[in-house]
Amino acid sequence: MVENTPGPPAGPSRRADAAAADGPRPSPGSRKRREALSVTLPGCWGALLFACLSYTPSLLPRGGILQGLICGINAALGYGAGVLAAWVWRAFADRGPRPPHPRSWAAFFLSAAVLFGLFFGFGQYWQHEIRRLMGVTHYNIPLAVISPLIAALVFALLLLTARGIRGLYRRLKGLLRRWIGPRAATAVGWILVAGLVWAIVTGLLLNGFVGVANKAFSLRDTTTEEGVHQPSSSLRSGGPGSLVPWDSMGRQGRNFSATGPSAKDIARFTGGPAREPIRSYAGLASAGSAESRAAEAVADLTRQGGFRRANLLVVTTTGSGWVDPAAVDTFEYLSGGDSATVAIQYSYLPSWLSYLVDQTKAREAGRALFDAVYDDWSKLPPGDRPRLFVAGESLGSFGGETAFSGEYDLRNRTNGTLFAGPPAFNTLFRGFSDRRDAGSPEVLPVYKDGRTIRFANDPAAGIPPANRPWKDSRVLYLMHPSDPIVWWSPRLIHSEPDWIGQHPGDDVLQQMVWLPLVTFWQVTADLPFSTDVPGGHGHAYTTEYVDAWNAVLRPTGVTAQDLDRLKDLIAAEK
Repeated sequence: MVENTPGPPAGPSRRADAAAADGPRPSPGSRKRREALSVTLPGCWGALLFACLSYTPSLLPRGGILQGLICGINAALGYGAGVLAAWVWRAFADRGPRPPHPRSWAAFFLSAAVLFGLFFGFGQYWQHEIRRLMGVTHYNIPLAVISPLIAALVFALLLLTARGIRGLYRRLKGLLRRWIGPRAATAVGWILVAGLVWAIVTGLLLNGFVGVANKAFSLRDTTTEEGVHQPSSSLRSGGPGSLVPWDSMGRQGRNFSATGPSAKDIARFTGGPAREPIRSYAGLASAGSAESRAAEAVADLTRQGGFRRANLLVVTTTGSGWVDPAAVDTFEYLSGGDSATVAIQYSYLPSWLSYLVDQTKAREAGRALFDAVYDDWSKLPPGDRPRLFVAGESLGSFGGETAFSGEYDLRNRTNGTLFAGPPAFNTLFRGFSDRRDAGSPEVLPVYKDGRTIRFANDPAAGIPPANRPWKDSRVLYLMHPSDPIVWWSPRLIHSEPDWIGQHPGDDVLQQMVWLPLVTFWQVTADLPFSTDVPGGHGHAYTTEYVDAWNAVLRPTGVTAQDLDRLKDLIAAEK
């Protein structure tokens, strides 16, 4: 039997020979740099797949910079998914990572060149088709060409950021293992790092950005747009005798009060006598709370004689207090000027930012304003009350809805309602759409045979169901199939929506498909640019208000030719 005996101890000469054979050891700093710059093959396959999918059709046309940004974000998400999938696979196989064969990298680079080139080409074709559907003619070809470079830079930045977070975790875990066990150190380390990242993103970055933006836009709110002057009519807030000081109305409030059609403009349209429309408004500087601003606006409305007009419109504003002139101007033209409109401001922030952070303020403003108006309106003798209407666009529709509990409440307390571009999180809109009649698509639903609530993509083309009566109070939702505000929802991450699976709509490519996570980011990227498209698409509602208000107001003696002329007037104002 042969025994294994230990050899002679390694002396200094043998240790030196071994060190020389291994070569110089890399420093810890160089190892970290190599690790930070290295990539894994599974991660690269995931990045390639997600980057290619970023060129699939979206709702709106995109420029090269935005496409590169989305492609880079998608690639980073795909890289993480690839690394995670490889880790799960190795866990089931019970083995560690193995270095890929050089031929595997060669196959990847060849596949990447072919696949990315193919999807990039199809992406340009799909973007061309989207622009054709919407009548968009401007397109920056050089930016489209360099969009892959932009994507690569975004991907690298996100990858380095993620690895920086991973390095922080490892460092923290190493410190924790001095006092607690390795498993506990791993769990506690991840919890602490995740909490720190969350606090930085939501606390420092998001809240800090919102705070800076709020301060910046509050300063802008003190300015007045060029060409806007204090009204000389006592029928406008900020004018002679107004209870609301001109300087307190904010930039958008001054725009609203000082613009719009005059009695002469309306008379030229109707061909007969017309009245000067009333406009009442209270800005953030007018009072400290939504309830007090609503009370001030209604008091000024009463002073102006708004409750003695034939038609009274309550508008919930969007963002910084903006009221869509297309909506109110159309209302005033079709009512012959025998109208009054009241609104209040609830935020300094622009619409897209208010959409994310000011939902509570929009809810409070919508409820407070309608309740204040309704309180005075309901005390009038029934025969002396004006017809009461409600309107709002985007976040304004969200705020406008909150004053009502449902269909019957809308029908019983108003003579008509018009909401445009309702966000997917609108409680009533979402409920009406989800409980739509069987067989009606999500992009154009029918609710309870259209007895009160109806929806339209293009009211000039019809408001379904055409063969059913639409009596009493009419509630109409305007919603473009290509409007990302209407469709954006976190549910897009994991669930295919009906508006894609059934029929995506007339101004949306039929090739648009739902992909987990990818579609969510595609629609998210469309949000900030939803109004940068021609009217009738995206979140740009203009001449559609003419046919919509004609259906809700039901004015007498208005012909199809009158509606066409009014559309020309509204389009010219944009």
